[in-house]
Amino acid sequence: MIVSQVLPTPVGPLALLTRDGVLVAAGFTADPRDMFVRLSPAQRALPLREGDVGDAAHAVEEYLDGRVDALDRVPVEQPGTPTRHRLYEALRGVPAGTTVSYGDLAEKAGLPRTAARAAGSACAQNLIAPFVPCHRVLPSSGGYGGYYYGTPVKEWLLAHESHA
Repeated sequence: MIVSQVLPTPVGPLALLTRDGVLVAAGFTADPRDMFVRLSPAQRALPLREGDVGDAAHAVEEYLDGRVDALDRVPVEQPGTPTRHRLYEALRGVPAGTTVSYGDLAEKAGLPRTAARAAGSACAQNLIAPFVPCHRVLPSSGGYGGYYYGTPVKEWLLAHESHA
């Protein structure tokens, strides 16, 4: 079973989906089904139920209260190639309050800087925002770049983390 819970945040509702206590999706939406449809076919075959997602919800509350590293302790799992998993692991290693470029992220994952495009693709396909913090990746050309949930959400997350 996939358990979902929606929490309020200053930038809108955040839907969390867990399976057996592991976070499998999170995103800024009021409807958990928006995240559920992005899961793997095997997970979509499971029933989706509202409930308490436990520590993931507590971590969000702590994050919003200023303990910006609270999301780091929550176990996550999402589909992807071994390279994509290396990129997601490297993303989770980018400390709150800091940012990296796509090329830097590729290097942190043990890939050549030229793998910046792969880093961008991994961010675009990330199912577990902000726990896998793709909002901390900025283009080397400047600005905020894209963000699945919109630039205002990305800007708020970065400002929140830099002021904590």
